[in-house]
Amino acid sequence: MAALWRLDVTLGAVLATGRERQISRVRLAWWREALEKLDGEAAPPEPVLRSVQAHLIPAGIKGAELAAMEEGWARLLADALSPEDLAAYAAARGGLLFLYSARLLGEPDPRVAAAGEVWALADLGRRSAGAKEAEAAFAAARSRPAWRRWPRRLRPVGMLATLARRDLEFGPARQERPGAPARMWRMLRHRLTGI
Repeated sequence: MAALWRLDVTLGAVLATGRERQISRVRLAWWREALEKLDGEAAPPEPVLRSVQAHLIPAGIKGAELAAMEEGWARLLADALSPEDLAAYAAARGGLLFLYSARLLGEPDPRVAAAGEVWALADLGRRSAGAKEAEAAFAAARSRPAWRRWPRRLRPVGMLATLARRDLEFGPARQERPGAPARMWRMLRHRLTGI
């Protein structure tokens, strides 16, 4: 799980550290190609790729599958995010991240993808510098169905989905700080009950 989520953070860092969109596109394309190559070649001396090859490829998640996550991040490089961009971002980032997490947790339930999409959109809304973009991401997340009762094995990602739903209730203007007691209590409640 750590290797998978570290990959997501690394792809996001490409956008966070890129000053020019074209350079960020090139860097994301490099990651896509490097991940695809892991299905037939040894990883280059890059720690995230080596971790992916050591832990995710043997677990049955192919490099080409992981490479598909790049498209979600690439959608954020648009001049103005359209509803189609937000949907593609949510599916390729959050949907796939949650699906692969569910596979690693031993319960590959396809319903988890929708929860991942909500999480990705809420995460985008929380981190967005622009109020208009944040509200668009939150609105897109609110339009997706909620998964009310999570099976025990999937509760680690269910906790993230639950916090994303909580973020949607508060809206982009009144976000709780990470680690707030009420936020931690909500995660614990979900971990114990699945709701």
